[in-house]
Amino acid sequence: MANVTSLLRGADDDVALRVPGGVSLTYRRVGELVAETAERLASLGVAPGARVAMAYPNSPEAIVLFLGAAAVATACPLNPAYTETEFRFYFEDTGAEFLLLPPGDAAAARNAVHPTMRLLEARIAGDGRLQMTNGASATVHASADPADDDVALVLHTSGTTSRPKRVPLRHRNLAASVANIVAHYQLTSRDVSLCIMPLFHVHGLVASALATFASGGTVVVPEKFAPLGFWPIAREVRPTWFSASPTPHQLILMRSQDDRPPGTERLRFVRSCSAALAPATMASMERRFGVPVLEAYGMTEASHQMSSNPLPPGQRYPGSVGIGTGVQIAVVDDHGRSLLPGAIGQVGIRGPNVIDGYENNPEANAASFANRWFLTGDQGTLDADGYLRLLGRIKELINRGGEKIAPREIDEVLEQHPRVKEAVAFGVPHPTWGEEVAAAVVVDGPVTEKDLQAHCRQTLADYKVPRHIYIVHAIPRTPTGKVQRRFVAEQVLRK
Repeated sequence: MANVTSLLRGADDDVALRVPGGVSLTYRRVGELVAETAERLASLGVAPGARVAMAYPNSPEAIVLFLGAAAVATACPLNPAYTETEFRFYFEDTGAEFLLLPPGDAAAARNAVHPTMRLLEARIAGDGRLQMTNGASATVHASADPADDDVALVLHTSGTTSRPKRVPLRHRNLAASVANIVAHYQLTSRDVSLCIMPLFHVHGLVASALATFASGGTVVVPEKFAPLGFWPIAREVRPTWFSASPTPHQLILMRSQDDRPPGTERLRFVRSCSAALAPATMASMERRFGVPVLEAYGMTEASHQMSSNPLPPGQRYPGSVGIGTGVQIAVVDDHGRSLLPGAIGQVGIRGPNVIDGYENNPEANAASFANRWFLTGDQGTLDADGYLRLLGRIKELINRGGEKIAPREIDEVLEQHPRVKEAVAFGVPHPTWGEEVAAAVVVDGPVTEKDLQAHCRQTLADYKVPRHIYIVHAIPRTPTGKVQRRFVAEQVLRK
């Protein structure tokens, strides 16, 4: 049976879930809480196929309630920071019939509840007991274990140019992705994962939490986590690995000037995903932490991970997102035909972790599948050894008078300048060329636009050199740490 409820594989008395300075739950107790949640929900009218929305910050509830909801229905975790308008859209789009919220919290979500929804409050008390709206005990038993093909989780794409697409992840998709992650990073019951990514997103939920449970390890979930508080938590829990997008990694680096500071004693590796990691940042992290930094490639439609650089003695390459991890990867043309190593094309994937299709969106499905490949929308190249290098989103390619420019190439050149901490290139309208190249950069010392343009001309053809370079304090990102180039352009040009 390949469902998410079967992923709690640790010994009964081992710690499964720990909150620094708070509750600590064994595998036995987490299993009991998941079963109790499922029965409570069933007793309150949650039936198979129902959509259960939930809006929790990182917490034991975010994991336990997800697993319980997925056991009897379909869980729809949402960002608790959404506005009332955003909640209203997601409730309607998912067809949510029930909503789980922390008691007395999440006013925007409460205000967005429509008359056909039922609001339920739930929390895990300090003594590890489940407290849920209505009835101290279940009145009916939950149905049998969910089938492999049942939809466990519904998330949305974070597209920049269109309405978010609804992504149904089946139990078998999630189980396959978790198995790939466990195998690739050789996770065991001795591992301690420090979860610092949001649990309403596939990165935190699947990689940091579910994969650790499937290996019998311990998931540490700080409440109200901020990257600036990373080191006190690391000193307390001594993680063996953690995964984040580049922005938290950069903030964590800034908070320690010493190599191998307290809290890194048990680290085996650090994982980076959800956005491109600058090679210079990777080198700084490896020097500071004293362990390999493994850049990975994931997306919601693949139940998260598709590729990753391997642990030693395997080779890892800065600027590459590694090799397929239980997933077939190809670079294909517009018809889904595989291209030769070194050729530039669209990244296509196949595997049991990949969705069968978007929900109720035949137009998107027709555009997203070709020759049995799921087309990721990313442009990239594969070398002869199977290492993938991403060049950027195809929709974000800059078309300057017919010349297609990959913005990631410009990012990397700018980030090689000693004063540039981060760079994001994008296209801006031009009356003659159609589009012109511009960029936003974060710097850590005095440097001018002309200095940076001169630096770019040493490496780039003239038509790729940004005509405008905006020096900013920070690059705008989504809540999950992704860079959206069109959004960056809008924000920069607006000022």
